[in-house]
Amino acid sequence: MTYTLFLVLIMIVAFLLILIIMVQNPKGGGLSSSFGGTGTQSLGGVQNTTNFLDKSTWTLSIVLLALILLSNFAAPITGKADTSSEIQNTIENREIQDIPAQQPATSTTLKDSAQ
Repeated sequence: MTYTLFLVLIMIVAFLLILIIMVQNPKGGGLSSSFGGTGTQSLGGVQNTTNFLDKSTWTLSIVLLALILLSNFAAPITGKADTSSEIQNTIENREIQDIPAQQPATSTTLKDSAQ
């Protein structure tokens, strides 16, 4: 139950983080300068909006990291009782087959050369 809650919260925070990153103006030129978007950068922007987007990006990224780390502790523990793998079970449960021993091959050329 708590693991599902963590997963839902992680998805919501990740979606919000993507939206906030997409809204921000690139400060280093990025791809927008390659496609003729340099004229829009000279207009500037509201300084408070830029600070809010920067702070919210850092906050959401820290929250996302914390949720991911905490979800590890809430993860359901499965397979503790049966830790052996399917291959190991197959090897242990396989019946040993009796293979008849092969007679050593004797070479007729050795017998002929000895006589």
